[in-house]
Amino acid sequence: MKAVVMAGGEGTRLRPMTASMPKPLLPVANRPIMEHVLRLLKRHGLTETVVTVQFLASLVKNYFGDGEELGMDLTYAHEEKPLGTAGSVKNAEDALKDDSFLVISGDALTDFDLTELIRYHRERGALVTVCLTRVPNPLEFGITIVGEDGRVDRFLEKPTWGQVFSDTVNTGIYVMEPEVFDYVDPDVPVDWSGDVFPRLMKEGKPVYGYVAEGYWEDVGTHESYVKAQADVLEGRVDVDIDGFEISPGVWIAEGAEVHPDAKLRGPLYIGDYAKIEAGAEIREHTVVGSNVVVKSDAFLHKAVVHDNVYIGPQTNLRGCVIGKNTDVMRAARIEDGAVIGDECLVGEESIVQGNVRVYPFKTVEAGAFVNTSVIWEARGQANLFGARGVSGILNVEITPELAVRLASAYATTLKKGSTVTTARDHSRGARALKRAVISALQASAIDVRDLENVPLPVARQQTARGSAGGVMIRTTPGVPDSVDIMFFDERGADLSQASQRKLDRVYARQEYRRAFPGEIGDLTFPASVFDAYTGSVLRAVDTSGVAESNLKIVVDAAHGSAGLVLPSLLGRLGVDALTINPGMDEARPTETADVRRAGLVRLGEIVSSARAAFGVRFDPVGERLALVDERGRIIEDQRALLVMLDLVAAERRSGHVALPVTTTRVAEQVAAYHGTQVEWTTTSPDDLTRVAHKEGSVFGGDGRGGFVVPEFSAVFDATAAFVRLVGLVARTQLSLSQIEARIPRAHVARREVATPWAIKGLVMRRVVEAAGSRTIDTTDGVRVVEPDGRWVLVLPDPAEAVTHLWAEGPDDAAAQELLDTWSAVLDSTDR
Repeated sequence: MKAVVMAGGEGTRLRPMTASMPKPLLPVANRPIMEHVLRLLKRHGLTETVVTVQFLASLVKNYFGDGEELGMDLTYAHEEKPLGTAGSVKNAEDALKDDSFLVISGDALTDFDLTELIRYHRERGALVTVCLTRVPNPLEFGITIVGEDGRVDRFLEKPTWGQVFSDTVNTGIYVMEPEVFDYVDPDVPVDWSGDVFPRLMKEGKPVYGYVAEGYWEDVGTHESYVKAQADVLEGRVDVDIDGFEISPGVWIAEGAEVHPDAKLRGPLYIGDYAKIEAGAEIREHTVVGSNVVVKSDAFLHKAVVHDNVYIGPQTNLRGCVIGKNTDVMRAARIEDGAVIGDECLVGEESIVQGNVRVYPFKTVEAGAFVNTSVIWEARGQANLFGARGVSGILNVEITPELAVRLASAYATTLKKGSTVTTARDHSRGARALKRAVISALQASAIDVRDLENVPLPVARQQTARGSAGGVMIRTTPGVPDSVDIMFFDERGADLSQASQRKLDRVYARQEYRRAFPGEIGDLTFPASVFDAYTGSVLRAVDTSGVAESNLKIVVDAAHGSAGLVLPSLLGRLGVDALTINPGMDEARPTETADVRRAGLVRLGEIVSSARAAFGVRFDPVGERLALVDERGRIIEDQRALLVMLDLVAAERRSGHVALPVTTTRVAEQVAAYHGTQVEWTTTSPDDLTRVAHKEGSVFGGDGRGGFVVPEFSAVFDATAAFVRLVGLVARTQLSLSQIEARIPRAHVARREVATPWAIKGLVMRRVVEAAGSRTIDTTDGVRVVEPDGRWVLVLPDPAEAVTHLWAEGPDDAAAQELLDTWSAVLDSTDR
């Protein structure tokens, strides 16, 4: 049997280490990862191997040659362009079409029993056998559920936490029959897990999963790279270490010179012809490469040092990675998580702070304090974007420097001469950061339309009017000292996951485009923005019957930017409106939950005393809407969603509505009663707004005050929702309390259970297992439906070490009982 080693990836998450070196050549215990893979193949008799290459292919070919030194027969299949995991193997079809073959990644460290995997494949007569393993954090992998007969039942590539229903993941190791090539188109990007496997499973082909025992680490991040070194040194993975174990865990390669007065505390590795001087201290999990010089009184702990590096006297290296041919001069200090690229110079007494990335061929001046690289990592999430853009504490995590780099990266993803719309809320911090963003965009050959302070829906709508994208800076809802930098696409919607990853890659590489002097972008300030917006809303949303209804409404602008739109809107809408809190307060750009509640209570008092039809309260950026009925009673957000749903469905009598899976199933009853259908979505705002704007959609809402009015836009818009509500109430001639009273009561309970990051995947697998024969829904998280209709939803939080549970029953006690039952399942997993 032949093997295929995939060695074409760029390894962008490992930059700057992979800026000048392909990922498969990164050394683990001073030997390239791919060499460990090839030695594993040889150990299991797979000596005839095809290597697929693309990024820096010549370096891979030059290093391994024809494989003679390893006792193997290597040939190469070169991709002119990235073809995906399946496309790259298809590119080598001529060498593989005669027999079964094994596919393995050239950049994953493993000691799996490949012989047993091949035997399993042949015994079951499989077309494809996917090698699986269990990991604590399955986010970056394809999660898989295998039935009792070994067939793959469910498969999802790189899920969000809401989609995690197992901790059993795809390792990227496969045994395949040549017939699989019939399902792979030539010369186009095709992935096994995303394209080929779902098609095979749909056609009922024999796709099996084999859960392997042993070690496997996908060396895809800086953390996993350092961890792989430690695991090899600790003996957790069965690989060959090139050298002599002179004492337990202390490995010294041939030709290395270690002074007797040097202090070594293993496990550690010192490469061939390295020189360790007297007084140097090298502690556990440190790997010193070939020809490295470590001078006296240097201190290295959990450091990975590549070949031909000079480590000066009195230096201090902790938990960092140093690229090849780099000089670290006297008394320099490099902190945990920092990475220094190839051929750099780190000057005397300089300090490189933790998580800073220094790219190849750079000089850090003597005495410099380097803290400029910002790596966004929070609770295991290794990318810039959170739930709503890039968020952090103002002038601590989100600084003007960061805003410039982010805007430069965003501009680099767009064509020169494109137009970007910018906007902000009414806080001083947002105003200062927006100026930095505008400067960076202009310097990157981007024209800017600056709206200044506008509600968020206005910024989205204006972006959709001819811009290539948009940037909105606002105070994080409920967190006064934090800000969000939100990026929009040409439709005014949040960037897609693919676009976020693209921006993330440019930012990580710090490869920003700069304009020539004649290309600097223009800056313009559009006029009549609010009139244009309100005119669009009133033209798109049905307001028939409003003028004749004589409605009296109390509108609370909550000292936010919604107050900028209301004067233009209310006069043209034709209602008797009392507006409160219209003035903006720079010191209060957002509001806490307590402030919001107090505001609603006060609104209710005014509505009741004014004998108004109802009251509405906007959030500070005009995105969300809260309701108070004619009696002054607050209609809670989940209940307000049902009220809006009932009004829309009763009038439309057809179509579908988009609701998140956390919504009460009473919504299905309300929709069905009026002839509409519910389309359930994930809890992601992007997903909900996408479904709410599909053809046939009549409404969307998230149960937290966010409403989508499809006839106007594809995003949450409090102003459009308000206008729609006014029209619906005017035409139905019912009060909000009457509408609310005809909707069945819902009994939904919610709870959070602390869940360490290391066991989140295991928790979700246990939930699936505990569900047994019950119906499960994996739209977002795992929803388990009891035979009597009760249900519980288990959803891992993407940013916190907690898992959220929702349960619905015929009464509150039944809902709480469900929460108790499934909380116990989660707690037992933790133990």
